[in-house]
Amino acid sequence: MGILTDTPVTAADAAVGAPPLLAEFAEAGVLEHADIRVAMRFGQLLGEVAEPMLLALALTVRALRQGSVCLDLLTVAATPLDLREGFTGTDLPWPEPTGWLADIEASPLTTLGPDADEGPRPLRLVDGLLYLERYWLQEEEIRRRLVAYRNAAPPALDEERLAEGAAALFDREGLKPDEADRQQVAAILSNADWLTVIAGGPGTGKTSTVAKLLALMFAQAEEPPRVALAAPTGKAAARLSEAVAASVAKLPEPWRSLVPPLRAGTLHSLLQIWGSLKPARRNETNPLPHDVVIVDETSMMSLSLTDTLLRAVRPPAADGSGTRLVLIGDPNQLTSVEAGAVLADICAAERADSARLTGVLERVAPREAALFGPVSGQVVELTHTWRFRGRLHQVAEAIRVSDADRVVDLLTAPVLDPGTDNARLIDLDVTTATPAEVHDHVVAAGRALRTAAEAGDAAGALSALEEYRLLCAHRHGPFGVSRWGREIEGWLGIRPTDGEWYLGRPVMVTRNDRDFGLFNGDTGVVIDTGDGPRVVFEEDGTRWAPALLDGLVTVHAMTIHKAQGSQFGRVAVVLPPADSPLLTKELLYTAVTRAKHGVDVIGTADAVRLAVGRPANRASGLRPRLRENRG
Repeated sequence: MGILTDTPVTAADAAVGAPPLLAEFAEAGVLEHADIRVAMRFGQLLGEVAEPMLLALALTVRALRQGSVCLDLLTVAATPLDLREGFTGTDLPWPEPTGWLADIEASPLTTLGPDADEGPRPLRLVDGLLYLERYWLQEEEIRRRLVAYRNAAPPALDEERLAEGAAALFDREGLKPDEADRQQVAAILSNADWLTVIAGGPGTGKTSTVAKLLALMFAQAEEPPRVALAAPTGKAAARLSEAVAASVAKLPEPWRSLVPPLRAGTLHSLLQIWGSLKPARRNETNPLPHDVVIVDETSMMSLSLTDTLLRAVRPPAADGSGTRLVLIGDPNQLTSVEAGAVLADICAAERADSARLTGVLERVAPREAALFGPVSGQVVELTHTWRFRGRLHQVAEAIRVSDADRVVDLLTAPVLDPGTDNARLIDLDVTTATPAEVHDHVVAAGRALRTAAEAGDAAGALSALEEYRLLCAHRHGPFGVSRWGREIEGWLGIRPTDGEWYLGRPVMVTRNDRDFGLFNGDTGVVIDTGDGPRVVFEEDGTRWAPALLDGLVTVHAMTIHKAQGSQFGRVAVVLPPADSPLLTKELLYTAVTRAKHGVDVIGTADAVRLAVGRPANRASGLRPRLRENRG
């Protein structure tokens, strides 16, 4: 039915049959049933009965659920935990650190160190980080392949042709005299190296840089390179296609004609991943045929997906063949729903200056080289904001640099232009009240959506769908999508008797369907066609009979994670309570930057300050190990 149901997951039975130490952590709400059962099963198989060791294994499984790749034994006791009422982290019986580490090192469950091969053991301990072996192998494979890209012989390069193109495509309009044109730097380095990471926030020109670097690449090649554009979700892929096409159309001739029409797809379709339990069809033995792979929204890529991508591209070879890789994203956004924060790790890893790349930049664009300075590693951060200049940009930038007082001051200052540049804090306890402003925006947007849907106006309905969106951190509870989805359906007068496929119902795909070309994250709306309700999606406007579709959810409200890769005219953000581990700087930054014109942050000033001052803490060994530069 259209009316949403709230079915929160409970771990009330997690402690049943568990050893006493694990039972205490379960009763506090830290461990769930699956965490404990995995630990106990491995203990039974390999003869491990020490409770501290089983606790470490259960916490490692839990860490993966929370997005970390591993368990940091030195900081886990101080990490914010999602505890049941009446418990605090200091109440828990944490093992004494030195003895705990000794138990882990002596356990038959554990392989010690990065290079040991002790057979099929479920855990690996490296530098105080405890991994499930599978995730250790994925992280190590990513590190090894990134280092191989870094150390590969450079691709062939016609510097004279590159300099001609850079001069023709970049004009420095809008930049300060002492400000380097980082878009130009990124485009040049993408042509001079096998791997380039282009980082930047909204409005910094990432996709316009892609259009120009593609023109330069096509100008370099004797034969047109085979290019793939991809993103983690269907929505992000559609936006990438549109943005690159629009940017290419603005290029001057003859450069514009060099770039053929390119259509982005999802990473899952590119890598031919058809189901969570099936391996990707693209891999080391069946690599991608492309000469260039450009991936947008890489902050959303999990450890596992990154591992799959790097295995599927052809590594640089001595004969000059291989796949050039350009990764694009905002490392300040939320990371993947699954384990890993690969883009953030790559961007934060310390990088040595590259004399070769610095030399290329000095010869191709000497003015930009002087302003930019030595080229360090393979990451170019775009810092000049072209699209957002007002209140929204100021709030996002203050969040990025962790200036909590500035964020609160901006959100509580008088609104300068309600129509185009509005960011405000609505200080309200949503467990007892509903913001009137949000109610009015939701009803206006919902009515416009339904009017277009009833008229069979697919374009109008899809446009209305993007005008306003309510975002939540949680799925369930008073701060979650389920509760707010029900509220909104009530505000719009949706009744159970309207049925599941009521006109104007906004929907989102939750699983990939290669037969229909629909992918996780695609959004659409139910419209009237004269032949009954049909679901139309933004990707191509195809109208689908509801009976053919599966795995759809209603998205009057959606999680902030699911909103990544999307933008809306205006958003409302329901902040979670202060004790929620989801309340982080990255969560607030991602939510605010989903808006084009306005954002309503629903919560207290204290919650905003807490979020800005609490960066996400995803344990990973990739960042420090990339610094080692070991081949």
